[in-house]
Amino acid sequence: MAEAVSDKGFKAPVTVAITGASGAQYGLRLIEVLVAAEHEVWVMVSKAAHLVIATETERELPARPERLVQALAELTAAAPGQIRCFGREDWLAPVASGSGAPSAMVICPCSTGTLSAVATGASNNLIERAADVALKERRRLILVPRETPLSAIHLEHMLALSRLGAVILPAAPGFYHRPQGVGDLIDFIVARILNQLEIEHRLMPRWGASEGGESGGENA
Repeated sequence: MAEAVSDKGFKAPVTVAITGASGAQYGLRLIEVLVAAEHEVWVMVSKAAHLVIATETERELPARPERLVQALAELTAAAPGQIRCFGREDWLAPVASGSGAPSAMVICPCSTGTLSAVATGASNNLIERAADVALKERRRLILVPRETPLSAIHLEHMLALSRLGAVILPAAPGFYHRPQGVGDLIDFIVARILNQLEIEHRLMPRWGASEGGESGGENA
């Protein structure tokens, strides 16, 4: 991923959409790490995701984009202007059009409903439209489903999206790094997402490297 710096002084923007699957912690941690890596972050949160976040965490994020920006900035210690939030029907957002500023997109977590909509090009809300744009413009699109067991419908949609160039990255953390807590399991998945985005990080060492070694892709 290019490390170009925008006129705001941030690295290339990354779009993060949080939908109503379990695992909101993955998306929130991803935003935090992207902010720390000095990337501009464009955020969308589905209606169902607000309920999941309130259920799974001690936070209740506001729905209005301007208030959501403030809440996420406080949560991640973001610089002014580093986080932008868009409403579910903000069709003037840059992610809604191929002529908008290019941006990699991560749907984390990705509900099976959103997975289905993206696979079929439904585009009923901004998250679905932004993913559709990413596909048609051949931009990087990463979906992080968190569902089990998976039906044939889910698997067929994942296969269709993979064939279209999307990356299907299930929220299935490994244990070979001997996690000491839930945070280590969350970071395992976030590290894999950053690897796909080609963003340097130190959440986990490379396979076979020492704990203090350079982090990156999994080679096993």
